[in-house]
Amino acid sequence: MKPHYELSGPADAPVVVLGNSLGTTTALWERQLPALHRGFRVLRYDHRGHGGTPAAPGPYRIDDLADDVLELLDALGLDRVSYCGVSMGGMVGMWLAGHAPERIERLVLCCTAATFPTPRPWLDRAAAVRASGTGAIAPTAMARWFTPEFRDRSPDVVAKFHKGLSEVDDEGYAACCEALASLDLRSVLPAIEAPTAVIAGAHDEATPAACGRAVADAIPGATFHVVPGAHLANVEAADEVSAILEGHL
Repeated sequence: MKPHYELSGPADAPVVVLGNSLGTTTALWERQLPALHRGFRVLRYDHRGHGGTPAAPGPYRIDDLADDVLELLDALGLDRVSYCGVSMGGMVGMWLAGHAPERIERLVLCCTAATFPTPRPWLDRAAAVRASGTGAIAPTAMARWFTPEFRDRSPDVVAKFHKGLSEVDDEGYAACCEALASLDLRSVLPAIEAPTAVIAGAHDEATPAACGRAVADAIPGATFHVVPGAHLANVEAADEVSAILEGHL
């Protein structure tokens, strides 16, 4: 299914696609837009059940979410793009770079992992959301997404993301959890040809820096960067992440 998207920046510039984390929308990347617009046409999109994209019947696999991106690129006539993704968006980026290398020019993977030790937490979260809604898990998510220091100094930003998560479609969120439960991209990583930068948040408990290090070690020639912040490091450490994106892309 073709997702909802937003296209901005210089019309004649090369295109970079920005993929969001589970539970966030295109708003996730707002702090990177000023830097990226200096040299890129920016394509942001929403995963199934997130933002303006409806929720197709689940369960999903990461392949389905990646196919949505390919359908969007085809619809927009974009043969080759760079791709940056946070968390689940990064997992989509790994799949694309490994399975459709002709479509991905350069790759940035932020606060993400290629697999998880056990599917149980994702299946439990899917069940919880189906029972009580995304609003019920939002407070816990904010504690994973941001450090206590950031939550104290930027309560308005945290409130915005809390509201955004609470508005994500329950079934779409749960079905995305099932995609993460079955995730294993480790065999794909050595086949990635696109120059890749991997970014980890120093205080990320959802996908710890060791997860990013393992991804970077498995992708030929990848660079690895640790920045301040927790899971949404591109929000909490916006300047640092923007600088890495500009330098790599």
